[in-house]
Amino acid sequence: MPFQKIQAEKLATAVVRQIEGLILQGILRPGERLPSERELAERLDVSRPSLREAVAQLQESGLLCARAGAGIFVADVLGSAFSPALIRLFASNEQALFDYISFRRDLEGLAAERAALCGSDTDLQVVNTLFEQMEAAHSKRNPTQEAQLDAQFHMAIIEASHNVVMIHMMRAMFDLLAEGVFFNRAVLFRNRSTRGQLLEQHRAMNAAIQARDPKAARAAIAAHMDFVDHEMTAMRQAERNEATARLRLANSTPG
Repeated sequence: MPFQKIQAEKLATAVVRQIEGLILQGILRPGERLPSERELAERLDVSRPSLREAVAQLQESGLLCARAGAGIFVADVLGSAFSPALIRLFASNEQALFDYISFRRDLEGLAAERAALCGSDTDLQVVNTLFEQMEAAHSKRNPTQEAQLDAQFHMAIIEASHNVVMIHMMRAMFDLLAEGVFFNRAVLFRNRSTRGQLLEQHRAMNAAIQARDPKAARAAIAAHMDFVDHEMTAMRQAERNEATARLRLANSTPG
């Protein structure tokens, strides 16, 4: 008969499984500091030796890391998503920029569909709260804050999809965007008319997700990413035109 005796799970193993689950779900984020040993043992209701054993296993597996004098942190599990050499290629290649926009158009469209269908009430509340914060930043004419909230808004939609592979993959992509590898998001928010259009696009995304309309949610993402594509194309063309104009000016100036 295909039955085996049930064995009680060690406390350390149960702790490992819980922390692994929190990392997998994106609840514990790369670089996040864990509570102190005493506090974490109390929260988990386990002995400190059991907790130490679990932490040691998670460190050995590469999910946690210790920093001298600072504590235990979630390891940078996204750090190996792209090699430094590939990141440099992304930063210097125009095709990579527009492929990135196309990638986000497809993947975020799917995430928005799933968020509208699968997101919990709390997920939708988070998305709506971030949109309201974007509105507040817009009214204060704070493009830097608005750009930061833009990233958080999009990640909240992705997290509301409850697809753990998509969450980690897109978080890695957004980390590259935050570092300015593809383009400086804040540049888009510096133009007053562009900022207004971007806000309305995010309003449409939020409204569709709050209404739990997956088709409208995907369409709103597509419209937004098409707009970003158009704006980045125009910016790149303007840069090329300026470079050509400077060459003409230098050539026409008497030596």
